[in-house]
Amino acid sequence: MALLFKTHLRLARASIRQNRTRSFLTCLGIAIGIASITLILSLTGSISSLIRHEATNIGSDLIVVRPTHSKDAVTSIVEELTSANSFEKSSLSLLDVSTISAVEGVTATAPIAISTNTLMNEENIVPSATVVGTTPEFHTIEPLTLKYGVFLNDKNSANAAVIGQQLALELYNSSNPVGRTLSFYGQRFIIVGVLDEIEESVNFDNVNFNKTLFINIETMENLMGYVQIQQINVRALNTSLLEPIAGNIATALKENRYGDTNFSVSYGDSISHPASSLLGIISGMLALVAGISLVVGGIGIMNIMLVSVSERTHEIGIRKAVGASARNILMQFMLEAFILSFLGSVLGLFLGYFLAFLVSLITPFSPYASWEIIVVTVLSTIIVGIVFGTYPALKAASKRPIDSLRHLQ
Repeated sequence: MALLFKTHLRLARASIRQNRTRSFLTCLGIAIGIASITLILSLTGSISSLIRHEATNIGSDLIVVRPTHSKDAVTSIVEELTSANSFEKSSLSLLDVSTISAVEGVTATAPIAISTNTLMNEENIVPSATVVGTTPEFHTIEPLTLKYGVFLNDKNSANAAVIGQQLALELYNSSNPVGRTLSFYGQRFIIVGVLDEIEESVNFDNVNFNKTLFINIETMENLMGYVQIQQINVRALNTSLLEPIAGNIATALKENRYGDTNFSVSYGDSISHPASSLLGIISGMLALVAGISLVVGGIGIMNIMLVSVSERTHEIGIRKAVGASARNILMQFMLEAFILSFLGSVLGLFLGYFLAFLVSLITPFSPYASWEIIVVTVLSTIIVGIVFGTYPALKAASKRPIDSLRHLQ
C-alpha cells in the first residue's frame, strides 16, 4: 500500500511539474479564497483578543449589564442600524442603577448613557459628538488616565465635563482646554479634565473615549428629560464571589421589572464588544463571499483535472491494461487534486496573514494566529480537494482500457 501511494504521489508531482503555469494559476484560485478566510478570521480574532485583554486589564471583578431584545439578533441589529436614534432603544434606567448598587457585594456602579449631539464653543462646532452621561464611579471602575485636570466627582459643579484628547483638539485646537466652556443642549459646561490619548479605540463599552465628552448623568437627564442607559459597569467585592453577585443582580433586576428579562448580566470571558453580534454577522457575510471565491477556485481545479484526464487517456489505458484497478486510478487523480488544493491553501494562508499584517499598519488590530484558523484552512483544503476532485477522478476511473488504448493510436 505504501509503495502504491508513493507511485501515485510521484505521478501527481510529475503531472503538476509538467504543467507548472497551469498548476500555479489553479492554486492561485484556491489561495485567494483561503487568504480571504484567513484575513477575516485573523481580524475577528484580533478584535476579540483586544476586548478580552482590555477587560482583563480593568479587572477580573468586572460585571457588565446590558439591555437585550426578544427578537432575533439579525432583526435587532437591522432595527438598530436603521433607527434614527439608538439612544431610545435601551430599557435600562437610573432605577436599575440604584437597584444594582443596593445588591450585596457591589462596590461601584457606573452607568453609560450615550447620546450623539452637537457641541460648540466660541471657535468651533462638532456636529456629531459622542456625549456620555455617567457618574464619578466610572473612573473608579475604569481608571482612565487624565492628562490634565480631574474626572467628575462630588466636588465638581453639575455643569462639569471631561473631554477626550481628540475632541479637545477639534473643539479648542488645544490639548489642554481645562477651564474653558462649551455648549451642549443649550447649556454651558466647564471642562475640568482632559483624558490622555488612548491607543485602542475599540473597547467593550462601545465608546471611543478619545472623541467623547463626559458629563454627569443626572445633568443629562435634566437637560434631555430622560436617560436610557446602554450599559452599566459594576465592580464586585471579590473575584471569587463574581458568579453569585451576578446572579443576585439578575434576580434584583428581574424583580424590579415584574419578571421581564430584557437585559443581560455578563462577566469574565462573556464580556465582549456590544456590537459583537454585528461583527459576527459582517464576518459571516464576508466569509460567505470568501467561500464563493473558494468555490470558484475549486471549479478551476475540477476544470484542470478534467483537461488532465483527457490528455492522459492513453496513460490510463496502459495502466489498466497492466493490472491497475479503477480504485487505483481514482486514488491517483484524487491525490493530484488534493495536492493542488493543499498548495493553494498554504499559499493562501501566507497571503492572508501578509494582508492582515498590512491592515495592522493602518488599524489597531494586529494579526491574530490560532490553531482554529489552521484547522479551518486544513478542513477547507480537504473539502475542496475531495468535492472538486471526485468527478474528474471518477471519470478517469470509469474509462475502459480498450477505449483508452484505441485513443493511443
